[in-house]
Amino acid sequence: MINIKEKYIRFAVIISFTAIAFIIFSCSDSTSTDVEKGQIKITMVDAPGDYDEINIVVARVEAHKNGFDSTNGWHVVNNISATYDLLELRNGASTILGNNSLEAGTYTQIRLITGSGSNIVVNGTVYPLEIPSGEQSGIKLNHAFVINSGQLYELILDFDAEHSIVLTGTGQYKLKPVIRVVPFIVSGTISGIINPVNAAGYVYAINGTDTSCTISEPLTGSFKLMALLERTYRIEILSANLSYNDTTINNVVVIAQQNTNLGTINLNQ
Repeated sequence: MINIKEKYIRFAVIISFTAIAFIIFSCSDSTSTDVEKGQIKITMVDAPGDYDEINIVVARVEAHKNGFDSTNGWHVVNNISATYDLLELRNGASTILGNNSLEAGTYTQIRLITGSGSNIVVNGTVYPLEIPSGEQSGIKLNHAFVINSGQLYELILDFDAEHSIVLTGTGQYKLKPVIRVVPFIVSGTISGIINPVNAAGYVYAINGTDTSCTISEPLTGSFKLMALLERTYRIEILSANLSYNDTTINNVVVIAQQNTNLGTINLNQ
């Protein structure tokens, strides 16, 4: 028979083993959660278009992960439906499409699943805006990136509204998105003020075939070109007032995560 002392010893051993196992499991679980996930933040900006409004309903934002385990496939970054007027996202204005944790690993695509109700306003009239396959497979953007454990990855989607809208022969407006995908860590901005204000117009940043565009604010003449890769650009300013000459500024350098301020740019008559 087992005496009382032996029972006590066995009971103490069992309790100690259980406590140690619980501590190991807890630490392992906590470490796994912290180490295996990183953060992604997706921001959207836009180039101007010759419309009153371009309203896009985004129902869900997802990222596609490559892998050979259960984490392979689409992961939700944001599933709160919202409507965005693209034409408001210019000259430094932006909106956050998603800011969430993701499993660490390599991703190859971002997609925007659209909802019903997108529209375009032209000369005060509202028209439905068709987004082919937007509510099914979504707007897919090829962009390979890595989410590292415990780190933030920031991405900018630069929508080109002017070249994204197609008017069909039947009078239907369709969205065929032209979007630049630029990592925040390698991009910068260019800003300035056009003088006089009534000479304000389109501003282009050009490097080879890479062109970004904005339009200066009509009340202040200020402008800001967003999501520019770290390069040297030619800035072309086209005056909306025929009384003033267009102008070109060469060799404008963009440094990642910095703004290049051109100051006041005087347009001559």
